[in-house]
Amino acid sequence: MTAARPLPEPAPVSIADGDLVARVRAGDRWAEDALYRRHARPVAGLVARLLGSSQDVDDVVHDAFVSAFEQVDRLREPDRFRAWLGRIAVIKVRRTIRSRRLRRSLGLLPMNDDAALERLASEAASPEVRADLAVVDGILRRLPATVRIAWMLRYVEGHRVEDVADLCACSLATAKRRIAAGKKAMGAVIEVRLPSEVEE
Repeated sequence: MTAARPLPEPAPVSIADGDLVARVRAGDRWAEDALYRRHARPVAGLVARLLGSSQDVDDVVHDAFVSAFEQVDRLREPDRFRAWLGRIAVIKVRRTIRSRRLRRSLGLLPMNDDAALERLASEAASPEVRADLAVVDGILRRLPATVRIAWMLRYVEGHRVEDVADLCACSLATAKRRIAAGKKAMGAVIEVRLPSEVEE
């Protein structure tokens, strides 16, 4: 594992994503760099929270951008580059979580949850809230990757159910089932205060 590289400063917003995507399709390397500088930080934050660790974040973000630029001709709505990149990153996160579980089960990977929810909590959070978050982190580690990601996108990242389905590249019904499974797992151990659901 290489040392974490510092993330670049965001690119100026004077050029729209759609215009940058058009330039990338024409082979403009500067446009690739501009998209990377604009979106690397938010994608890295999402990846770290979903993984619960800063380990592998650089690799996942790098792989997501490489895949995005390799497949950029498939992007139907260039102005939605960030959402599309998020979807690619979520797929990479799912694979990484599964790979980690296998390596941990074989004793090849130590536990390193430095981006777990409990550690990311505000300094003003009470000991009770931190204890609840530590329990939530423990439950998340045991959930299937698909359920863990869907639940976190809904309740930690605050996405609408429709957006969770899009990010997870699954149907709306499947997204709802995964979110419900995560909610049930949480409710079985701790009473988590969640926003009211819209007809799920």
